[in-house]
Amino acid sequence: MPFVSRADDGAIDSVFEQLQEGRAEEFLSDDDPAVVAFRNARPIVSSVSARQFRLMLRRSGLLDQVKAWVAQQDGEIQDAFEYSGTFVKDSPTMMAGFAALGFTPQQIDGFFAAAAEL
Repeated sequence: MPFVSRADDGAIDSVFEQLQEGRAEEFLSDDDPAVVAFRNARPIVSSVSARQFRLMLRRSGLLDQVKAWVAQQDGEIQDAFEYSGTFVKDSPTMMAGFAALGFTPQQIDGFFAAAAEL
């Protein structure tokens, strides 16, 4: 039987096996639908390897379009695209690139979640 804490929107954001004074004081059953949903939720992916990122671009048919966008950017962005070992979803450059492609926040999350599985 877990203790849960909730985010401002009321969604469960943490589950604990013991009472957490001032943080997780609400006690729910293991089979409570909200607890089950939280435990079965896909993790939020905040970064992927360069290999995963490039494979996902290729599989999505976006590799050439992204390379063309990168070629129009300054040298630091070009170097980052070429030599980074990790691509971080919330970096300013990443957000600018996805915005240029017209991606919504949900599409970006989906892209990174799919890339993480490669």
